[in-house]
Amino acid sequence: MIKPAYDFDFFYHWHQLTVRFSDVDSLQHVNNATFNTYYEEARLRFLGEYFALNKEFYEGKSFVMVRSEIEYIGQIKFPDSILIGTGISKVGNSSLDAFQAIYHSESKKLLSTGRTTGVWFDINKQRPVKLPEIKNLEAMMIKPLTDG
Repeated sequence: MIKPAYDFDFFYHWHQLTVRFSDVDSLQHVNNATFNTYYEEARLRFLGEYFALNKEFYEGKSFVMVRSEIEYIGQIKFPDSILIGTGISKVGNSSLDAFQAIYHSESKKLLSTGRTTGVWFDINKQRPVKLPEIKNLEAMMIKPLTDG
């Protein structure tokens, strides 16, 4: 997975979060499972701010996670403040791939990267459905990802 240095313009959406004491495990750093929660919170805020999906949600449609990959690069400790960048790396007929990264708010050190795939899903019909139109999609796309 790529390891992008901090660049505000690389990601379309940024979310800042302060680490809670309850996020820390017995090794005195944020537990690996909590990284997924941080990424999820940032993705939900991204979707809520930039996608007009409220009507679709009320009609029984939602993203269903079908793939998640996280690379742990550095430790996060209490009470660090972190920045989570989110952008779209690929759009399919019913799927959306996101690429995200976590940075330390002050030092801008890269701490983690993550990739996820969500499928737009009709809960009532129990099957994937076509994504609704995404306005400003080109601006939300991140630079091409290459593992190098």
